[in-house]
Amino acid sequence: MLWSLFKIVLFVVIVAALTLGAGFLMESTGGIQITAGGTEFTLGPLQSVIAALVAICAVWVFFKLFTLLIATLKFINGDETAISRYFDRNRERKGYQALSEGLMALASGEGRLAMAKATKAERYLHKPELTDLITAQAAEMTGDRKKAEEVYKRLVQNDTTRFVGVRGLMKQKLDAGQTDIALKLAERAFAIKPKHEEVQDTLLKLQANNADWSGARKTLNAKLKHGSLPRDVHKRRDAVLALSEAKGILDEGKTIEAQEAAIAANKSSPDLIPAAAMAARSHIAQGRPKYAVRILKKAWQVQPHPDLAAAFAEIEPNETPDARLKRFRQLTSIKPEHRETKLLLAELNLAAENFPEARRSLGDLAETDADTRVLAIAAAVERGEGASDAVVRGWLARALTAPRGPQWVCDNCNSIQGEWSPVCGNCGGFDTLSWTTPPKSDTVLPAGAEMLPLIVGAIEDKSDEAPEASEGEIIEPDASADTPVEQPEPEKVK
Repeated sequence: MLWSLFKIVLFVVIVAALTLGAGFLMESTGGIQITAGGTEFTLGPLQSVIAALVAICAVWVFFKLFTLLIATLKFINGDETAISRYFDRNRERKGYQALSEGLMALASGEGRLAMAKATKAERYLHKPELTDLITAQAAEMTGDRKKAEEVYKRLVQNDTTRFVGVRGLMKQKLDAGQTDIALKLAERAFAIKPKHEEVQDTLLKLQANNADWSGARKTLNAKLKHGSLPRDVHKRRDAVLALSEAKGILDEGKTIEAQEAAIAANKSSPDLIPAAAMAARSHIAQGRPKYAVRILKKAWQVQPHPDLAAAFAEIEPNETPDARLKRFRQLTSIKPEHRETKLLLAELNLAAENFPEARRSLGDLAETDADTRVLAIAAAVERGEGASDAVVRGWLARALTAPRGPQWVCDNCNSIQGEWSPVCGNCGGFDTLSWTTPPKSDTVLPAGAEMLPLIVGAIEDKSDEAPEASEGEIIEPDASADTPVEQPEPEKVK
């Protein structure tokens, strides 16, 4: 500490002396006169500058020799590395400078320059744990995957850099699509650093994609334990994994175990619709319909869904339509204004052939929130009330080009899935499917799609035309000819 302070003070003194000397030389005309031992020396301005430079060099050599002398004294006193440290100091300075330049080149995207600087730094420092990482990342940047893999394998052999090497190899295998090897590397990286959030997420995703639900639940518990996952999110995702595990057990033919696992998944997250439906069916299979009703009512209160209604119908599969309509009031009375409740009531009334009540249940959905299901129900209501084929076909024609309505949509990639699954089949995202209306597509409909209702009506009109009279045959006028045929009003496709 004192030595460093002394060098700083000496540097300031030298700079001040040089400044004063330069000012003196500028003011003097005859140069500098020096008297030593009775002899007088006169130096011109140029000679004075040269003398000053020589003096600076002499001072620098003096301090170098002085520090070498100190290192020699330390070596004599028992410090065996004092002299080697003295000579290595300059090498270290050059090495760390090259290392710094390599990091800057890596940050600026100059991969080849970064590799060259890393090689230079290694030549001076002999610290591969520092330089190999720059080399590996620079090799990846330049597309030299083979070089990067070689360096990562060297990093794996060192205890201090083993995690970095395993993680680098894992990412390489992921990019190459070798998920089986990447999974093993992720497990190894997780064993080294179980608190590393990126490794946790990667391992969880790979386990879910490989249907290793038990391992994924352990990883999820580790995320909760180390504080990288909120408790409510953990409960939801653990329920998703438990449900997936139950489905796997069911596929293996272990019915009882699957039923218990589904019930446990529903307890973890009652708002998870697939878990509620599967747990309800498990209770039905075990002869406990009251438990199934309780589960489905609780899930319906969170979000009405067709799968919940289907499971509710399985409680009494052989009941009459009127009895089913009466029993379903347990569900439809929970959220009477919800869209799904209105559609469910309309379908139940259709099954009971109560068409006016089905129309009232449907309300104004055909005008305000029309989709394929709404328009199909509207067509069935029209058919049940005795409307003409042209009107019914007009509704069905509208249904052809109408939106499909709520579906299982991935929150990450907006892809539509036919049924719920824990992992998106398109992007591989875990627990990203939501029951919602897909975003509107900008796809242009086929030409003339907007005219489908009119076209269908026109075909119906032609079928109603009177046949031409053959020669000598008299056709009696139809009494209903004066009655105008009801034409469907053309609707703008939404």
